[in-house]
Amino acid sequence: MAQNNGTFKRQLSTLDLTFLGVGSIIGSGWLYAAATATGFAGPYAWISWLIGAAIIILIGFVYAELGAAMPVAGGFVRYPDFTHGSVVGFLIGFISMLAYSAVISIESQAVRGYLEYWFDGLGHSDGTPTFAGFAVQFALIIIFFLLNYWSVNFFGKTNTFVTVFKFVVPIIIIIALLTHFDPSNFSITDSNPGGIKGIFTAVTGAGIVFAFNGFRQPIEFAGEAKNPEKGVPFAILYSVLIGLAVYMLLQIAYIGAVPHDMLGKGWGAIHFDSPWADLAAAMGLVWLANLVLIDAVISPSATGNIYFSASARSLFAWAKNGYFFKVFQKIDPKSGLPRATLWLTLILAILWMLPGRFQAWADLVDASTSAKAMTFVVGPVSLMALRHKKPDLHRPFLLRAAKFFTPLAFIAATLVIYWSQWKVISFLIPIVIVSLILYLIFVLREKSYTKEKVLSHFNAGWWLIFYYAFLMIISYIGSYGPMKSHLLIAPWDTVITAIGALIFYYWGVKSALAEPRIETSDVEETAYQAEHKND
Repeated sequence: MAQNNGTFKRQLSTLDLTFLGVGSIIGSGWLYAAATATGFAGPYAWISWLIGAAIIILIGFVYAELGAAMPVAGGFVRYPDFTHGSVVGFLIGFISMLAYSAVISIESQAVRGYLEYWFDGLGHSDGTPTFAGFAVQFALIIIFFLLNYWSVNFFGKTNTFVTVFKFVVPIIIIIALLTHFDPSNFSITDSNPGGIKGIFTAVTGAGIVFAFNGFRQPIEFAGEAKNPEKGVPFAILYSVLIGLAVYMLLQIAYIGAVPHDMLGKGWGAIHFDSPWADLAAAMGLVWLANLVLIDAVISPSATGNIYFSASARSLFAWAKNGYFFKVFQKIDPKSGLPRATLWLTLILAILWMLPGRFQAWADLVDASTSAKAMTFVVGPVSLMALRHKKPDLHRPFLLRAAKFFTPLAFIAATLVIYWSQWKVISFLIPIVIVSLILYLIFVLREKSYTKEKVLSHFNAGWWLIFYYAFLMIISYIGSYGPMKSHLLIAPWDTVITAIGALIFYYWGVKSALAEPRIETSDVEETAYQAEHKND
């Protein structure tokens, strides 16, 4: 077990945790999301940001209670295993592995994409990289690996500095563009698809939820926090609200700053390869365009750096749950890092980058957003299951009105998956279901997993398997599906999806293990340190 090979060093403050979240939120999302969102929703794109932030805050507070009560490394993977056993724990771990490692490649692609402004030989016209572009992305991933391999202290402190630095450029953009603000742009509503569907589509398709996904970082690093009881929930709230403030101002500034004569065919006809740089150049602000391009290298690089470390911790948690090779449970005693998982993360990030289905930034964003939402849904279920099974568990942060907010959070996460459309759902869910073969290979090798135990864990996990199958069906026949004549039209498809989600939520809560299998060693260590931190 990990504690026999060393433990994570608890040295991250609330400020460090907040900047880990903000550093992930202000990544490549701000570079593309505002322009893409207006293409979908026109001047109403700001509503999409409010919806996205509300969803993430709702989900974030669910995990704030879990993270403060059980501050363990890789909490997103381990909480489902605590409450629902090995089947659910395995599936969430597998999906997290896909989602996290994809972000590393996403951020390297974003850097390469903006570098094309200066070096057009790095990419093709369709957004895919050339051989030289692949080389740049590969070099960036190697740099992320080396920074994380050194130590979490260097990583955390460096990220705090970089996060402060990369805030400067968005603020300058906001100020510069607001001086060229044209309120009449808000009267032009032509967009594709526009209306309510356009607003919902932008939440996922424009990378809005993707941009806010950095809220996970304080939870994933809870095992390395000095004071996780207060640090985790406050870091989640601070990071999301700071991110929302920046993104809302950027979105409003973008809508008002686009030259009016470019909107003759509506927002859907606007296309910028490098949105903020191209817009600044179109306004004659060449100095701002160059500044944007510099920050376009720094911001995604910092985010990719964070996700490299978080992906390694997710793999560590998955292995610690018993579903992967034991070598990935080991923590290097000297550095306090799971170095074997860093090597595997490097391999996965490179695989996502290779020629195939997800070479372009937008394609990978769609896949990563949906995959992350597929892991979010279990949090509300785990929280209520623990409320029922472990009412005496020490909860430094208690989510008020949890019986109302947890099903709402489950529905919100479900809609994020549904809005990501059939092309993503039809790729991810079959892979996840087939991964159960890998689960059987690992658990059947363990003597502790008797036939009865495996069956009981399947009984606790059938709800999630059928939930994913439900999403496949509803996605195919709904208005976001591939059918020319949709069996379910908007907005009724969204309503039915929400009702179905509510049913699966209650099924999931009822399916929890009779006795949560919480490993208390990490939690007890945190409590002890909190009690003796002034000794």
